Amino acid sequence: MTKSALQIARAAYQPKLPKALTGAVVAKEGEPTQSVADQEEIKKLFPNTYGMPLIQFVEGEAKEFAPMNVGVILSGGQAPGGHNVISGLFDGIKKLNPANKLYGFILGPGGLVDHNYMELTADIIDEYRNTGGFDIIGSGRTKLEKEEQFEKGYEILKELGIKALVIIGGDDSNTNACVLAEYYAAKNYGVQVIGCPKTIDGDLKNDMIETSFGFDTACKTYSEVIGNIERDCNSARKYWHFIKLMGRSASHIALECALQTQPNICIISEEVEAKNMSLDDIVTYIAQVVADRAAAGNNFGTVLIPEGLIEFIPAMKRLIAELNDFLAANGEEFNSIKRSKQREYIISKLSPENAAIYASLPEGVARQLSLDRDPHGNVQVSLIETEKLLSEMVAIKLAAWKEEGKFVGKFAAQHHFFGYEGRCAAPSNFDADYCYSLGYTASMLIANGKTGYMSSVRNTTAPAAEWIAGGVPITMMMNMERRHGEMKPVIQKALVKLDGAPFKAFAAVRDTWAKETAYVYPGPIQYFGPTEVCDQATKTLQLEQGK
Repeated sequence: MTKSALQIARAAYQPKLPKALTGAVVAKEGEPTQSVADQEEIKKLFPNTYGMPLIQFVEGEAKEFAPMNVGVILSGGQAPGGHNVISGLFDGIKKLNPANKLYGFILGPGGLVDHNYMELTADIIDEYRNTGGFDIIGSGRTKLEKEEQFEKGYEILKELGIKALVIIGGDDSNTNACVLAEYYAAKNYGVQVIGCPKTIDGDLKNDMIETSFGFDTACKTYSEVIGNIERDCNSARKYWHFIKLMGRSASHIALECALQTQPNICIISEEVEAKNMSLDDIVTYIAQVVADRAAAGNNFGTVLIPEGLIEFIPAMKRLIAELNDFLAANGEEFNSIKRSKQREYIISKLSPENAAIYASLPEGVARQLSLDRDPHGNVQVSLIETEKLLSEMVAIKLAAWKEEGKFVGKFAAQHHFFGYEGRCAAPSNFDADYCYSLGYTASMLIANGKTGYMSSVRNTTAPAAEWIAGGVPITMMMNMERRHGEMKPVIQKALVKLDGAPFKAFAAVRDTWAKETAYVYPGPIQYFGPTEVCDQATKTLQLEQGK
């Protein structure tokens, strides 16, 4: 297999560990915990794993551990650093007892249910250290929620002598991990389940989980290309670049990339919702910045847009909800109508408020809203090209302003969507270290007999030696939410806090960035060189921790 020079050099990198994990450790238990909300309901659903204490690992006496086998699953979308979680877990269990074995389940939780697995040996692990992606065992989106799945999984765990299972995933995957931990504990099956916090979207975080892994690398990868586009934009001086970024449920990526690159405009979905902004409000805001820059002779700029924006616009949310209900009930009649008449048909059937919004949408987007449905009959919001929707609507508004003499410039748009490019990048030093520490911490939680915990590494803006490793009960992060019509326990998503330091820092300077061309060019991720270039945590973490 041919390898690049970087791959060869990265294979030699030894991730840094918190000082407490470099020798023998002991688990120091803190106060009992409770869920973030809905305490009674969560406690009822998780009698065996609710209210457990926080754990912190401190240096302890060396102990001998009997041999045990451990399983690992990569679940959901990819995130840079997953291979290092597995490497840290492998090194951790081998240090406990060299006879310990690690089994990887292939293509996500489905591999557990279908008994599709492989043993991960030292030579396999060594091929994947410090590399991006999830290709060591692949990932999948099978949800572990049914009793027969738990039982089917238990069959293979028993057969392989696996005493603990580590699930590396986002909020849904870790919710599933907690349900599984509760089930195995209730049945006294003797299988521990530990979670690891993964998602590039950055929305799995709280007081004990400072950041989800992969967020650092993904944002640095996107910021490099945004910086390149800003440089191009400032060189040609004739285009407005509309850039959509991943982040359907929260705008952490857009905010972090804005702090790193200083674009002219960055829309934050959570602010749009909080201010009850309409689609027209957003379009007017962008158009005004374009007009003001044009008046100063600058017919160019850069706009960052979070992927999930449409779902945060209250009026659009109401339109989509009514459309979903209407098309579910009248799908056949709608499909029988001539394509050219479908738009008028829908407008005639919606409530006046929603009909007006639907009529204002560009043809292509209106069509996407009414035609592209998922198997449940719902609008596939992720397919809506928000960056094109906004630039088209801005162009229409500017044309009207031009006739009124309110806009004197030119407006031409380019469109980009940065998504998959960031999910499997070679992890930054921060993610390589953080992930390795999360995996190693998981091995210590297993050694200490814990289940229903998520691996936690904190104090992450300090040098790695000063990081604090431990575990947080997954039930502590849960609340009840409506999913597919029924109330379910889920890990609470962390949205951008409008009173938080990162957003406030952005809000304080965005008007200046809108007027001036204040672009910053972060360049590619650096793996070798001075600490301030190579080991920096995200701006979000630095601002949150007052660094």
